[in-house]
Amino acid sequence: MAEALHSGGRQYTREGKMRALAEELEFTVEKSVRGFTLTRTSELSRPERAKNLTLEQAEELLETWKLRGLGGG
Repeated sequence: MAEALHSGGRQYTREGKMRALAEELEFTVEKSVRGFTLTRTSELSRPERAKNLTLEQAEELLETWKLRGLGGG
């Protein structure tokens, strides 16, 4: 059963919240049986890609990018 978060009368799954943050940070998200792959090519000299992530790992990676800003620095 998916874990849900409630905010202002709306219900978000953890995965849905992660995907929304990924979109905000210009990442694409792919899901497979091995886990999530996050890829970002915008404003980078080479793509940033992380494969086979758990949901928790994907959330942590995106939170790190959020703190660093879109430039990644």
